Amino acid sequence: MKKYKIGYTSGVFDMFHIGHLNILKRAKEQCDYLVVGVTTDELALYKNKSAIIPFEERLAIVDAIKYVDKAVPQENMNKLEACKKYNAEVIFVGDDWKGTEKWNKIEEELASIGAEVVYFPYTKGTSSTILREKLLNR
Repeated sequence: MKKYKIGYTSGVFDMFHIGHLNILKRAKEQCDYLVVGVTTDELALYKNKSAIIPFEERLAIVDAIKYVDKAVPQENMNKLEACKKYNAEVIFVGDDWKGTEKWNKIEEELASIGAEVVYFPYTKGTSSTILREKLLNR
């Protein structure tokens, strides 16, 4: 039996790679139903980056992953709102965020509605940033 009924995670999922797959697989191992927010092109600009793969294609890729029950647009960074909207009991995120001021605050907000954050180990050696750098340096 899985620990959670509904879980949520999100990301840009640009240049889909093994790190993305790992977090989706680990999240699905812990919940019956996994909702995945795919960051819109407009929201991706908050990192001062533009996605290489257009939003609609990234959404289709994530939606086709067997660990994902529902892929949805992520139009803002409000995790409390996402939990409420999708009735999620848990948000899954990479452990590179653990202990940060931002995520400590998110943990407090989620606790107010009985939801929690589960951190997964970051997949070392691969990221969209690393892939982007390799492409630019060819």
